[in-house]
This record gives sequence, structure tokens and C-alpha cells, in this order.
Amino acid sequence: MTTQSGQLYIVATPIGNLADISQRALDILSTVDWIAAEDTRHSSRLLQHYGIQSKMLALHDHNEKQRAASLLEKLKQGQSIALISDAGTPLISDPGYSLVRYCQQEGVQVVPVPGACALIAALSAAGLPTDQFLFIGFLAAKQQQRLNQLQAIPAGVGTLVCYETARRIQDTLQDVQQVFGAERELVLAKELTKTFEHFARGTASEILQWLQDDPKRCQGEMVLMIAPVAKTESDISDTALHTLQLLMAELPLKKAAALTAEIHGLKKNALYQHGLSLQQK
Repeated sequence: MTTQSGQLYIVATPIGNLADISQRALDILSTVDWIAAEDTRHSSRLLQHYGIQSKMLALHDHNEKQRAASLLEKLKQGQSIALISDAGTPLISDPGYSLVRYCQQEGVQVVPVPGACALIAALSAAGLPTDQFLFIGFLAAKQQQRLNQLQAIPAGVGTLVCYETARRIQDTLQDVQQVFGAERELVLAKELTKTFEHFARGTASEILQWLQDDPKRCQGEMVLMIAPVAKTESDISDTALHTLQLLMAELPLKKAAALTAEIHGLKKNALYQHGLSLQQK
């Protein structure tokens, strides 16, 4: 007799306010055989709050590949597992990819249980364009790697969204200004759904000054959003801007602007001026 495989539930949990959890999520967490948590000590507070007594085990960045095989075996034996992270939706800059990938490859059903996500919560209230955006997760800890990441982002991808730690946010704001210029609009969302939730809007230098005015502001979880480049008077297409950016990485600006103008049938001067703004004239 073949045992029917269990299900892996990807369960979103609150990012701050414990009330931000669905009834469906609570029902699943209460009835599964196992809860795989990024940090069992952290998640136990949520489970205790709702009187959930399902068994827990740890699944984090350091043990995921090793533990995924044993969890997959439990699922194949018919047991059910809920995957949760410390906060928000699992796999969104959190562990779980290897386990979900193995389950999909082995034909084990993976069921999303949607809910809170800091990325979406921040973007929905920031007042920046949401029709197109690029989530880039956590930026690199080292400055040169972080600069390389930011410089590699092509024009025309919409609003940029990243997570950042309180310890690195000031350095990151300085790097953002260096790459995107002093006038680019930013929104910093911090402590989402918590008592001191706040959205700070302005240029990189303005938000940096706001943080420095009160050291207590430089605490908690943060989502940094970078507005897309404003449309120029010459109406340069996103494709042309991307071409210009790629050529600027290899050629002097004057040559890059001339080649881009020839490729896309645009005025060289407008492209040259835009290139200067990227170089922070």
C-alpha cells in the first residue's frame, strides 16, 4: 500500500503586530505534524500567544540543505509540515528555497498560505510607483560589493526595493546617493506594523540627516525604496537608457552617448546630459 505524501505549507506570519495573521494560518499551524521555523525560540512566542502546540524544529540558512532531506522523508511518509520564518512570508529573503525545490522535484504538494510581507506592506504605503518594481533583497555588507550591486541595476526597472539592517542603513544611503545621485527620491519604511512605524521620505542626504538627528531612529527592521528615474524632457526610452548605462560601463561618456544616439535615433546631447546626471556632475 502506497502512503500518500503529506503537504508542505508555506505560512506567512506577522512582521510585528501579532494580530496580522489569518485564521487559515492559525488552523494550519495548529493541525500540522511539524512546524519548521527559522528560529524556534523566536517563533515560540507567536505559537504560545495563540495556544498552538504543534512540534517545532529549526530550519535556517546553516542547516537547510542537510535538514531538507529528512523533512522530505517525513512528507513522503504522509506527515504535514508548515514552514515559517521569523516574520513575514518564508523564502522572501528568508530560508526555505532548498526545501521547496526538493518538494517540487519529488512531487510533494507545496501550498502557499499568504499573509504579511514587509516588501509589499512597505511598497503599498510608500507613495512610489507600484506598476513595476524590482526587489533586490538585502544588499551586500561590504561597501564595494554593495556599490557593484547598485551600479549593475539597469535603468527602467521601476521602483527599487531592498531590506536593510539598522547597523548598515547609513552607509547604504551614502552609497545610494553615490550611484543614483543627490536628487533621487527615496522612502525608508521602518518598524512596519509596530508601535513606532514610520515612513521617512526625501533624498538620501535628507533621510540620512533624519536618522542622525535622533539615534533611536536608527533601530529596527527597515525597507528602503528608491523611486525610478524621472522621465526626461526628451522622452528617452527605458531601452535607450539601459543601452547608455551599459556602454558607459565600458566607454567614455561622450562615446557612449554618441553610440546610444546612433542606435536609437536620439539626440546625442540629451543622452550626454543624462549620463552626466548618472555620474553626478
